[in-house]
Amino acid sequence: MKTNGFTDAIALLKADHRKVEQLFEQFEKARSAGRKQDIAHEICTELKIHTTIEEEIFYPAFRGKIEDHTLDEAYVEHDGAKVLINDIEAGSPADDFYDAKVKVLSEEIKHHVREEEMPSEGMFAQCRETGVDLVELRDRMMARKEELLRQAKAAGLPMAKPNAVNLIPA
Repeated sequence: MKTNGFTDAIALLKADHRKVEQLFEQFEKARSAGRKQDIAHEICTELKIHTTIEEEIFYPAFRGKIEDHTLDEAYVEHDGAKVLINDIEAGSPADDFYDAKVKVLSEEIKHHVREEEMPSEGMFAQCRETGVDLVELRDRMMARKEELLRQAKAAGLPMAKPNAVNLIPA
């Protein structure tokens, strides 16, 4: 499996963060409705894939190993983003509040990234201290990400609407 140069699972997630940040910047600079809609669709697809690999693979690997409230907040932040993602994908730049929804999504994602990447006490710093094999985790996450990307491309449509997670532990 190719790793695209990502040294571990955290490097993969950080690369996703940087990509989405760039897409939000492109959206802010875009002027035509068609370009805005294309960029917004790409943002939504990237975020759906990213949240899926975090929720299916990354977060569960650290449940009970890092502070529960850190993971709980991340799931809730994802849920808030999913509401906006659904609204953005259901709409168009001609709709009232479309640009505002993308802007608020951008702000929510910036907050979430800051929480994950904060040195010493952020989620990623906590994860590095656990001894979990981050390379093996990267490989599982890359495989799932590639599968989700193939599905999105094959469908030629937006991925299925993300659902709020079940916040009650199994």
